[in-house]
Formats: sequence, C-alpha cells, structure tokens
Amino acid sequence: MPQTPQTPELRPPAAEDRTAAPAPVAAEAVPRRRPHRAWSVAAVTFLTIIGAAGFASLPGLLIDPLHAEFHWSRGTIGFAVSVNLALYGLTAPFAAALMDRFGIRRVVAVALTVIAVGAGLTVFMTAAWQLVLLWGVLVGLGSGSMALAFAATVTNRWFTARRGLVTGILTAAGASGQLVFLPVLSWIVDRHDWRPAAVTVALAALAVVPLVWLLLRDHPADVGVAPYGADAFVPKPPPQRGAARRAVRALVSAARTGPFWLLAGTFAICGATTNGLVKTHFVPAAHDHGMPMTAAASLLAVIGVFDIAGTIASGWFTDRFNIRRLLAVYYGLRGLSLMFLPLLLSDTVHPPMVFFIVFYGLDWVATVPPTIALCREHYGEDGAIVFGWVLAAHQVGAALIAFLGGLARDAFGTYNPVWYASGALCALAALMALVIRERRTGAAPGQPAAV
Repeated sequence: MPQTPQTPELRPPAAEDRTAAPAPVAAEAVPRRRPHRAWSVAAVTFLTIIGAAGFASLPGLLIDPLHAEFHWSRGTIGFAVSVNLALYGLTAPFAAALMDRFGIRRVVAVALTVIAVGAGLTVFMTAAWQLVLLWGVLVGLGSGSMALAFAATVTNRWFTARRGLVTGILTAAGASGQLVFLPVLSWIVDRHDWRPAAVTVALAALAVVPLVWLLLRDHPADVGVAPYGADAFVPKPPPQRGAARRAVRALVSAARTGPFWLLAGTFAICGATTNGLVKTHFVPAAHDHGMPMTAAASLLAVIGVFDIAGTIASGWFTDRFNIRRLLAVYYGLRGLSLMFLPLLLSDTVHPPMVFFIVFYGLDWVATVPPTIALCREHYGEDGAIVFGWVLAAHQVGAALIAFLGGLARDAFGTYNPVWYASGALCALAALMALVIRERRTGAAPGQPAAV
C-alpha cells in the first residue's frame, strides 16, 4: 500500500532532519522579498508631478515676451498669473475630497488633460481676457487638482511609516520638474518665441496621462496589501459622496480651531515668498538689471536642484524634531535671504548670488512636510482636506504677491519694495509658527489645541 505522508507538524525533529532534502528546504525557506507596492505608487506620483510641473515653470518666462508682443502691462499679466495661483489653491481641498469620491487615478488624469488644453490654447490668444481664461482659469483648475493635496492623499493612504520622508520626496517632485523644464523652456522662449514653450507644457502634461492610468492605484487594498509600515490590512473605504460638502464641513470644523488660522497664515506667507514672488518675478527682476533671461531661468532651475535636497531633508527632520521650531527656522532664514537679494541682483552671475540661490533653494518648500504633519496631528482623517484649505491660503498669498509685485514694478520701476516687504512677512510667519500648540493629549482631532 502506498505510504501516507506525515504532516510536518507531527513529524519528530530527528525524523524531519533525516528525510528532508537540505537544498530545496533552504531555497523555499528564504523567499525573495519584493519592495512594497507603496514605493512604486510613490514613484509614479513623483513622475506625474514632474510631468505636470511645466505649467509652474512658464509664467515667469512669459511676462516680458507678452509685454513686448501685446503691450499688456505687467500688472495685467500678473493678474492672470494670480488667478491661476488662486484657483490652484482654492481647488485643492475639493480635489482631495474628489479623490476620496472618484479615486486618485481618475481625478489626476482629468486634471492633466485640462492643463494640456488650457496651455495649448494660449497659442491662439489675442486679448488679455483670453490669457486670464486659459492660463488663469483652466490651467489653474487643472493644476489645483494636481496640487500638494495629491501628494498628501497618496502619503496618507499608502504609508503609515516614513510619512515625513515620502512627503518630502513628493514635494520635491515639483522642484525636479522645475529643474527639467526651466532651462528648456527659457531656451525655447529665447530662440523660438513663447508659443512653442506653451505647446511643450501641454504635451508634457498629456504624456503623463497613460502613466497615471496604467500604473497608479487608489488604495493599498486594490492590490491586496497593507499600507507600508502598517501592522494589519486596511480595507478600502467606500466612496465618499458629497465631496464638496465634506470639504466645506472640514473647513468649518477646522476654522473653529486656532492652529488652522496659524497654519493658513504661515502658509500664505510661504506662497507669497515662493510661487508668487520668486517664481513669478525673479526672472524679470534679474532682467531689469541686465541679466539674460536664460541665465536667470537657469538660476531658478538651480533653486530646484537644492529644493529637492532641502525638502527631502525637511521630511527627515519632520519625523525626528519639533516641527513648530522647524517652521520658525525655515521662515526666519527665508526672510533674511530676501532682505539681501536687492543687493545681489546684477547683470552677471557672481558668487554671492549663487550662495543666495543655494540657500533659498534649500528653504524653498521645506515648510511643506511639517505643515502637512501639523494638519495630520490636529485634524486626523480630514488632515489631507484641511491641508488642501491651508494650501488654498498658500496660493491666495502667492496670487496677491504675483499681482501686487507687477503693480509695484509698474509704479516704482523696481522690485525692491516687494523684496523688503516679503522679508518682513517671513519674520511674522516665524513668530506665528512658534505659537502653534500641540494638540491636547487624548483630545479628538479637530478639538482646540492646548493653551
């Protein structure tokens, strides 16, 4: 009769040692470990943000060409940029809620398509209102859905460990895109006019859509894994209906707490001194001093290089140090650097200017990982949506400075008053960051912070 095999649990150790084949057991006992799927999702997110970063690189390069061709004032062009920046921020909280309702993949794919349509149609514009409609409204709405709330949502869903580091890496993706696009776009504008540059931005956004649709996944449960660092499998929550209502409810609830207004105020100053001021007006300000556009754009690209290192390092610091003090240091150093910038602008690139670029690059969006961490600390599951509203304040601040900076240049013939005022605002932001209190031990997210 054929022998009935014994189960491994019932076989004595000695018998198991005599009958087991050493080589196959060793091969089966050490399975090859694959990287967690969360890292591939983070990589796709990183590449997606890079591909969509062209829209953020172009406005500062268009001010002088549009002024020369259409004779629009810098204030008018700055107004179109300010509409773009404001809608970018105001769309973000609704985008986070829409991602909960329809999924990350669908929302991001539609947003990239809208960006491509808005940027592509600008080549046919002949009036300033068309610039406001296409670049301001369409690209603003599309880019708002691709805002930092996208990175926050991916991080919250796919990671429970290393959240600060991943947030820093995904935040740095925008700077990486700036590094890729700025030198190329400035060369295109300088050699071939601004229209081919707008088409380049549109094609880059479209090129990322297949990558998003094929490789991005909405939730770890979609591929049967737990979030990275989680002890247990997390089931996918049902689609959240009423995305707009949920975003408004999150705002109303957060607005009753002090930390929300402090975070919104500091982040508004962050936006004013980065996207609104430097990204929009640095190139024309340097050009006022005789610096070629390509050289000034290359300096902005160098900011992108060091922004990557600074933001990733900030994510690492966020996991380990007091995040309120980190924010205060970041804003304080940024304000000092802006105060010195008017003394550094000239017709050539010299070592002190390079030092400013490196220094400012390290601090560019280093504020994002600790700000997201504070939103998560105070508002729990609604942290990504609340961060979307904080980001809205960031973009409103950027929009105001983009517009007022153009007006100041028209009125005073120089950007110097704007640099000094922005430095003072950074000092105020540093003080605001220091007074954000920790949430009371045992208090539910959304309750007032400890006094």
